[in-house]
Amino acid sequence: MTATPALTSNTASNATTTSAINNSLASLASNSQTFLTLLTTQLKNQDPTSPLDTNQFTSQLTQMTGVEQQLLSNQLLQQLVNQSSGSGVTGAVGLIGQTVTGGANTATLQNGAATWQYTLGGSASNVSVQVTDSNGNLVYSGSVPSGSGAQSWTWNGQNTQGQQQTDGGTYTATFSATGSTGSAVTVSNAVSGVATAVEQVNGQTMVTINGVQVPVNSITAVTAGSGS
Repeated sequence: MTATPALTSNTASNATTTSAINNSLASLASNSQTFLTLLTTQLKNQDPTSPLDTNQFTSQLTQMTGVEQQLLSNQLLQQLVNQSSGSGVTGAVGLIGQTVTGGANTATLQNGAATWQYTLGGSASNVSVQVTDSNGNLVYSGSVPSGSGAQSWTWNGQNTQGQQQTDGGTYTATFSATGSTGSAVTVSNAVSGVATAVEQVNGQTMVTINGVQVPVNSITAVTAGSGS
């Protein structure tokens, strides 16, 4: 039974709002600095015989005050968004004790890293991954944690040549595994099990499943009451 569209919507909405506010704040801060630079230059280079008109100067100061007020408003709005993101934990607490399935083969590179969860269908001695960008180009390939059951792997955002990729890109991870005899082991880009904890990690609500943390917006199924 799928039961997480509201949680997914809230998390995505908060992330979009936060990004928009941050972009607006940066733009306003840049405009504020530019205004101060222009005003200072204007005062330094005004003609002594024809000084800056008082009304014009007052108008410019008023505009500057408006920019500062907008900066403050954005900062306060950011605080409200940060506070509301905590409600994601409250909304996800109901998942604790339930059997849930979460994870996906795509992830967005944020702060120079992206994390995937996967489940090994048997004992695997060798597990490899191929990471491709949104255009299907191979960016990285290498070995990842082996063993059995639920696993988690975090990519450092560097391609095979060691070049750091730009944040915001969407990447797909494809896992393959073999056992000690060389036979193939099934790999699923998801983790299933009883949810045991919910917490905020870097502003994102994470649910712990079989010891692996999964973003709440990646949960695709919840079996109500099965963890009771």
